[in-house]
Amino acid sequence: MHIKSLRGDLEDYLKVHNLSKKYEKAKMLFENNPFHPSLNTEILEPKERLVYLFRLNKKYRVIFIDVDVETVEIMALTNHYK
Repeated sequence: MHIKSLRGDLEDYLKVHNLSKKYEKAKMLFENNPFHPSLNTEILEPKERLVYLFRLNKKYRVIFIDVDVETVEIMALTNHYK
């Protein structure tokens, strides 16, 4: 599985919230195994939309969609508790 390059605004979000290292680690885990236990990958409701998320840590989530069979695109980085 491959993650497309992040948009500029998402890269900025990682820098502002000091999450760049956590993102790189999660990206490596995801690309090797999208369902690695520490990522807690799940599909969001409604399931028909095929929007997924995985965890960066307890506070932040990465929301993504499938672009094709081997590629996903990050749509948003969010604070889970806001």
